[in-house]
Amino acid sequence: MKLLSTSLLTVSLGTTALAQESTQNLGASTSPSVLSRSDIVAVSPALARYGQDAVVGGLWERPQLSRRDRSLVTAAILIARGQTIDLGHYMTVALDNGVTPAELSETITHLAFYAGWSNAMSAVAIAKTVFADRGIEVGELPAASPTLRPIDERAEATRQDSVERLLGTSSPGLAEFTTDPLFVDVWLRPDLGLRDRSLVTITSLMANGQVAQLPGHLNRAMDNGLTKEEAGEVVTQIAFYAGWPNAFSAGPVVRDVVESRSN
Repeated sequence: MKLLSTSLLTVSLGTTALAQESTQNLGASTSPSVLSRSDIVAVSPALARYGQDAVVGGLWERPQLSRRDRSLVTAAILIARGQTIDLGHYMTVALDNGVTPAELSETITHLAFYAGWSNAMSAVAIAKTVFADRGIEVGELPAASPTLRPIDERAEATRQDSVERLLGTSSPGLAEFTTDPLFVDVWLRPDLGLRDRSLVTITSLMANGQVAQLPGHLNRAMDNGLTKEEAGEVVTQIAFYAGWPNAFSAGPVVRDVVESRSN
């Protein structure tokens, strides 16, 4: 009897360990939300089905965007829109899929300028818990004032001319802050690659329906290495995580930029 009890205890502990491991390994491949499937079914069985079939079994299996990039895009969408209920889940997914803590930290910093300070602060509150759970310490994160990448003087002069034509003398403060700190500091920080900075920037613009600035930033993204296939797939990701209207607002802009670069 004692042997049987010991055996049952061993099996029970093993099952518990497996369950805990399964929970710890939950990613977008198995769960579309921090909410459990049973929680979603209790409110909307149809939504639970779409989440499993269309999001997990469909969207996240598409090869047009790497799982690492898809994770970064999804986290950027949620940060940009201030949608924090699933943000911790998808930050964890991003770390599991190869986004580094430094890159996630820099994404939050970058999006403070493109999606607003309060959305960045909301993301900080979530990331603090995620980093603590992962044992990520401040020493692993980018310095406040690192050595910056060298600036492309010609490109920066062209950008400043463009801003002056756009704003005239109507908002000198905006023009000044757009130069410094945004383009001669934030964009030159080394712990997030230029392609990734462009990727999260166009993601933020699409997610919030801000398509007026999208052509310039999408061209910059493609100059920085984003392919036309990847750009199109960002729009697809936007549809599920920021809604179809935002995706269809961005889609024609992406088409125009891709076609103009093909000519």
